[in-house]
Amino acid sequence: MLSHEQYDNYIAILREELVPAMGCTEPIAIAYAAAKAREVLAEDAAHLRVSCSGNIIKNVKGVIVPNSGGQKGIEAAAILGAVGGDASRELEVIAGTTEEARALTRKLVRENFCDVSLAENVPNLYIEVTAEGKSHISAVRIEDSHTNITLIKRDDGTIFERSPEKPSVESQSPSADKSTMTLRGIIDFADSLRLPDAEEIFARQVEYNVRISQEGLDNKWGACVGKTMIETWGDDVRTCACARAAAGSDARMSGCPLPVIINSGSGNQGITVTLPVVEYAERWRISRGKMFRALAVSNLVSIYIKHYIGSLSAFCGAVSAASGAGAGITYMAGGNYASISRTITNTLANVGGIVCDGAKPSCAAKIASSVHAAILAHHMSMNDDEFRGGEGFVEDDVEATIKNMGYIGKVGMKETDREILNVMIDRVDVDSCL
Repeated sequence: MLSHEQYDNYIAILREELVPAMGCTEPIAIAYAAAKAREVLAEDAAHLRVSCSGNIIKNVKGVIVPNSGGQKGIEAAAILGAVGGDASRELEVIAGTTEEARALTRKLVRENFCDVSLAENVPNLYIEVTAEGKSHISAVRIEDSHTNITLIKRDDGTIFERSPEKPSVESQSPSADKSTMTLRGIIDFADSLRLPDAEEIFARQVEYNVRISQEGLDNKWGACVGKTMIETWGDDVRTCACARAAAGSDARMSGCPLPVIINSGSGNQGITVTLPVVEYAERWRISRGKMFRALAVSNLVSIYIKHYIGSLSAFCGAVSAASGAGAGITYMAGGNYASISRTITNTLANVGGIVCDGAKPSCAAKIASSVHAAILAHHMSMNDDEFRGGEGFVEDDVEATIKNMGYIGKVGMKETDREILNVMIDRVDVDSCL
């Protein structure tokens, strides 16, 4: 049984993590930092400078900035945030941008209004925006999570500064401690969940993420991965679970301005933990209450796996999110701790090696593949079939398997992450290395 403190901690984690965001969260974080820098500057900016980590560059290069009129890139995200953003809305900072702001952004991009540089030896998630005006200069730094401002400066004075590890008073609860999470604790929490405590959280997640998924199915976004699956593979529950998750990413990666509810700092992961659970709940005629409990399992399993890896790495977050979705489906099917453990292990053993080469339309296909692996993992588990300890990084204990995957994603794939970035920014002559 969970203590009151443990129960409250899981609620705090859900409230902290399941928040709305527009588009890919990396360009939105840049826009947020730029909007905040412009707010602190308190005059029109004459020039912007953006310094960011390689993982930010990797995740901004290939996606359309939402509400930008089809513009891509760090420069577009920063300028749009500075000229048309509202910093008080955080990850919805550019939800209210106007056509005038979009046109001005295009003009300023052409005029090289914004300089971009790669920040070395910084956290994987690192953004610093400097805004220069006629009379003043301001700087805003974000580290480790997408709204985690750690430094605000104006001219020679520091307005605000704190350690990246210290929780933000505005966005985090001191009780939201992910280090105490366990799979057994997550399942106990779902079983004991008082629905009024989380109904608003999950109702909003379902509403937002179903809506963007439907947009991806109704219209031509990105490479149309979700639409293609539905149109060619039929509408059985397995196909629809994969396709609906992929369709949300199709729209989101290609600039759809609809907000999503994120998970582990990612809209794609938020979509992936939600849509397969909702699809199976509808097909199996699961009650809304039990679906919400399954969403608790799905979301928290994804957060649990990802917190060992960190916000950004060469590990594709669709895998941890799909592991959560598979666990949620097994939970709805009446699975216990052992069967849910097998589903997670089977998913990680199958697709744990998918690499992240940045946010872009092909993320939708990686989501579809990961969800497909999770559904296979679920059916294997319900038949008491599993990949066993000693096979690769798999251990007999699911907690150890999750930690092994975390180590591989955080430490083992660090060099892979660096080389992916080198290829993406043309720092390496691939032909000479082959």
